[in-house]
Amino acid sequence: MSGHSKWHNIQGRKNAQDAKRGKIFQKISRELYMAVKAGGPDPSSNPQLRLIMDKARAANMPKDNVKRAVDKGSSSDTANYDEVTYEGYAPGGIAVLVHALTDNKNRTSSNVRVAFTRNGGTMGAAGSVAYMFDRRGLIVIEREGLDIDEDQMLEDVLEAGGDDLQTSDDAFEIYTDPKQLAQVRDALEAKDYKLATAELTMIPENVTPVPAEKAEQFERMIDLLEDDDDVSEVYYAGELPENTEA
Repeated sequence: MSGHSKWHNIQGRKNAQDAKRGKIFQKISRELYMAVKAGGPDPSSNPQLRLIMDKARAANMPKDNVKRAVDKGSSSDTANYDEVTYEGYAPGGIAVLVHALTDNKNRTSSNVRVAFTRNGGTMGAAGSVAYMFDRRGLIVIEREGLDIDEDQMLEDVLEAGGDDLQTSDDAFEIYTDPKQLAQVRDALEAKDYKLATAELTMIPENVTPVPAEKAEQFERMIDLLEDDDDVSEVYYAGELPENTEA
């Protein structure tokens, strides 16, 4: 599989996100709470919960924080969160999807709109850009210290039930049907592969380079969205110039 590297974007934004670690833990706690409310506190029978617990582990979230969120979801707590998706275009006409988990839709909608409009973007109607993205399972295995070639990895991925493999200098990116993500993850872990991440994500069908003169504005908009307490994920179909980090 050729094309856009999701892992490149993840790594490119890692340093900025490290500085927001407390906020990331807060967002993951909310996701854990919702997963427990929906499917129970046992990760062996709640695949969504296990995925989020994997996400928490990858973010180095303390086990006590994870336990508190799971316990809260198991209690009679009546907090109510809604999952909301916003769509629009960033500077340069780059398609953007924003997934939020909120207890106040009016607040979240207003914050997202401000992030778009004050940074050269435009909000779109429901469905205006969602069709440009595919929901996929993504598993990343970093290549550092891994003595295996692409042919062997592809064989193992297909045997595990994965759909596609994309290889870069830094990592193997494995794409799966969303419903098969947990199965493929478990099969690869059974082969003693150490996974850098295993998550459900939205992959753009096509990636558009962000114009150099719009790069700073684009970064500012994405940063503002990701920094919002209610926003859980931001997906975009753009790639920044090589000399710019997002």
